[in-house]
Amino acid sequence: MHIIDRRLNPGGRSLVNRQRFLRRARGAIQRAVRASLKDRSIKDVGKEGEIAIPGRGIAEPTLHRSARGGDRERVLPGNRDYLEGDRIKRPEVSSGGGGSGAGKGQGEDQFSFVLSREEFLELFLDDLELPDLAKRRLVGEDSAELRRAGYTTVGSPANLSVPRTMQKALSRRLALRRPGRAEMERLETEIALAESSGEPDRLDALRGELEQLRRRRALISWIDPVDLRYRRFAPVPRPTAQAVMFCLMDVSGSMTEHMKDLAKRFFALLHLFLTRSYKHVDLVFIHHTDHAAEVDEETFFHSRVSGGTLVSSALDELVRVVVARYRPEDWNIYVAQASDGDNFTRDNARTVELLEQAILPLCQYYAYIEVGAEDPSFPGSTGAAPSTLWPDLEPLAAACPRFAMRKVHHRREIYPVLHELFRKRGAGEALGG
Repeated sequence: MHIIDRRLNPGGRSLVNRQRFLRRARGAIQRAVRASLKDRSIKDVGKEGEIAIPGRGIAEPTLHRSARGGDRERVLPGNRDYLEGDRIKRPEVSSGGGGSGAGKGQGEDQFSFVLSREEFLELFLDDLELPDLAKRRLVGEDSAELRRAGYTTVGSPANLSVPRTMQKALSRRLALRRPGRAEMERLETEIALAESSGEPDRLDALRGELEQLRRRRALISWIDPVDLRYRRFAPVPRPTAQAVMFCLMDVSGSMTEHMKDLAKRFFALLHLFLTRSYKHVDLVFIHHTDHAAEVDEETFFHSRVSGGTLVSSALDELVRVVVARYRPEDWNIYVAQASDGDNFTRDNARTVELLEQAILPLCQYYAYIEVGAEDPSFPGSTGAAPSTLWPDLEPLAAACPRFAMRKVHHRREIYPVLHELFRKRGAGEALGG
């Protein structure tokens, strides 16, 4: 048997060779994809685009003639100085004053190509999976809806299908040859004529035939219980198609550009992560100092507002937006919060209360990252001493699998943190903080 694959390659490219190349250069491509995050907005991170990797990373072994041994002839196009059989002298080594390092080393050539959206996401979020949560509408768990699934012989009277029942009854009567009313009326007419003409023998035969038809008609009912057909409904999985992601961030003066860059990378990764499981993902940006407001992405990452820090103000704004636009029955709610950990001590109790009683029961997952200076030993960074908010949140993270918290100081730590928060877990392993 010969099998010929006549499927067209996408976009005029060799699909087989492209897949082989992606597998071979996967490491370099993944590094280039993750590095492209800083130049894209959160919503555009998952779109297709051009990336570049070092050319030396894609070299392949080739077969060629050895340069040593044997006799060989070469044809050099454009030659006007030499004839066949001439010996070409080696070029003289110049002792001129070129730089000592000139011409040495190997250049770093770049190989650029375009990744599709699916390839980009697969490389960017490889080996990640939504967490196992204890709520009815989980990510990856399908809600069920009832759909028509044919007919059944048992069911509720409300689901009785009259047309299908009558069709089955008619088929049964035809198969058993149940006498019809027209046939019996014909016999009754012949009996009446036989009585008037005085034919006793024929009259007895007609009466016997009519009696037999009546018994047969009584035995074969018009509608039998075996004819009943009920409409059948079966539950069919319906994947949850929409989610909303809330991005919360402290924008007070203590949040440096480095910290905001860490937060943006984490938010972008989480958004990409959700778009793999949902057809529609809304983004809501809420920044706060001692008061909170819903803003656009540009204002969220680049504004700087003076004032103290009240984390509870952002949580109050989140609850207000959920009540106004995102019913938990219709939306899967995810929250990602980035902060340097500074908060008024008197506000910590209210923050924990809002999380525990108002927000965590509504959302699928709440990820809190505490961003710090690139050097954890820098005075005032979250790595030098515990923040004011972290100790109060730790008991909540230990008790609630929906709530997770981590500390991040460098860009290279963003992806491992997300990988740890959403890594593949066994059925019995809980997701702790």
